[in-house]
Amino acid sequence: MSLFEIKDLEKTFTNEDVETRVLRGISFDIKKGEFVAIMGPSGSGKSTLLHILGFLDIPTKGTYKFDNKRIDQYREDELAHVRNKKMGFVFQAFNLLPRTTVLDNVKLPLFYSDVKESEWHARAMEAIKDVGMEHRISHETSQLSGGEKQRVAIARALVNKPEVIFADEPTGNLDSKSGEMVMQVIDELNEKRGHTIILITHETYTAEHAERIIRLHDGEIASDTQVVHRRRGLKK
Repeated sequence: MSLFEIKDLEKTFTNEDVETRVLRGISFDIKKGEFVAIMGPSGSGKSTLLHILGFLDIPTKGTYKFDNKRIDQYREDELAHVRNKKMGFVFQAFNLLPRTTVLDNVKLPLFYSDVKESEWHARAMEAIKDVGMEHRISHETSQLSGGEKQRVAIARALVNKPEVIFADEPTGNLDSKSGEMVMQVIDELNEKRGHTIILITHETYTAEHAERIIRLHDGEIASDTQVVHRRRGLKK
């Protein structure tokens, strides 16, 4: 069953009467449990597409269905609820609170959820264990390495038990070994826990962890191919 259905999607930005077409009629589906990488050079439209898929922006034209419902059929409060409950986001810059512990950083999304406060600690600990960071729960994130920070960011994305993980250049600020360890965590979330993964990257070796790569060029799909020889991260 398709979780994402995109048909003839367009996005145009207007600035002082100047129109810039960023997405030009793209179409694709992503099934539940798939691991898909979206690649493309700077300006190809991949970040704009991520924002639309993650309910952070809306298309100018075309149809976007999430879980068999068109995005224009959601009320604003429903969009916020789905984004918080069913989607988790991991960014290149980590976006962690630096003088706050790992545990409290991971708890943060629960403040905006309908999860009972009495369950927050257990939820956060489960997510922290999923990324192998339970030995660091009392450390402030400013004390962590880049790879550890990204694993905490993944735990924070997991804490609401989302269906989809959006990973936007998750290895972009990391050395190759740390990057591979982060990709190992993402691999396991897909293979062992069934999360749908949408990975945004410009790195071919990172994209090859996915089972499918969609390449964008000038706002259009240049190719949509299966990965024959998938990479795997280093064992933690």
